Amino acid sequence: MAHIKLNQGLRRIEVSKLEIENDLAFEHFDRLPADQRDAEFIKAFYIGVLALKQDRLAAFMARTNNELGTELETLKMMYEMKAELFAKSTVKGAEAELHIHEYLTKLVAENDHSDEIELTGNSAGSIPKNKTGDLLCHVNGNAGRKVVIECKFDKSIRLGEVEDVDWYGNKFDTALSQLIEAQANRECDQAIIVFDKSSVAPALLKTIGNISFRPKYGFIVIVDSLRSDYVNLGIAYLLARDLAAANPSLEVEHDLLLILMDRIIADANRLADIRGLVEDGIKKSQEVLSRLEQGCLSLEFCRAYLKKFLETGTLSRTDLLEFYSGKDLKLKYQPIHDNIMSLTNN
Repeated sequence: MAHIKLNQGLRRIEVSKLEIENDLAFEHFDRLPADQRDAEFIKAFYIGVLALKQDRLAAFMARTNNELGTELETLKMMYEMKAELFAKSTVKGAEAELHIHEYLTKLVAENDHSDEIELTGNSAGSIPKNKTGDLLCHVNGNAGRKVVIECKFDKSIRLGEVEDVDWYGNKFDTALSQLIEAQANRECDQAIIVFDKSSVAPALLKTIGNISFRPKYGFIVIVDSLRSDYVNLGIAYLLARDLAAANPSLEVEHDLLLILMDRIIADANRLADIRGLVEDGIKKSQEVLSRLEQGCLSLEFCRAYLKKFLETGTLSRTDLLEFYSGKDLKLKYQPIHDNIMSLTNN
């Protein structure tokens, strides 16, 4: 009996009564808390599918032992390219949800908050058959104080101001409609919608910048998942949780709130722009260092062959071949390159 079925209408893989007997897998999942195993299984599944699509797994298993190190290095490079591969695939949004969950869990821990953050993208909410709202955050574990986060990695999504909505035309998702829908579906007062820099409509990116707050709707945030940069989301989340945790009995002056929020977000956007300039500067400096080191290695390499020529009066065919191909220059340069790249981690 087949355990794997494909739902062609919903484009889903359905698994029923499947048991896996594998010591390596069991030991890995046995070390994880029960509430993290589902997300880890999905991540492992995605990585496995990518490996199979690269047609590397079968070749890897067939190699002899003396080639094992080379294959391990190949697989390592594949994993390092994972984010870029996901960016070009239909699983990017689901993978991003896992990364965002991990990021927010770490963020609340660093800020000594006791927020509970759960992945809800695969479960329906208050609206029947509606799964809008990918993460639900209970502020300090309070079921009545919640922030919902919707991930929308789609270039077709526009802002959707109410005056621009065509009530008589075809209905489609917008950033603002998704914020309203997520709040209604997850019964929250505060909502965040997340777009990725690599897959967002240029017009929306230009309008939003890094973070935008729309009263009555929520926060619109741009992240960069390829670089695992979720700082903008972190800023928006901390603001959203403060709003969610506010005393509901207070008479809030909304005009003053908007002034404060506008100033905070303006400063956050300014800092994000500065950070981008610094990172660009670092990249350019690393490129300069790389070229300098390559130049030094090349000079020494050429000098060695010149010295040999002056001492012997000739160079063999083998010498010329080695000189032409650069012999082991690339191998010598690799640790230098790694050292230059590691400067940003110190």
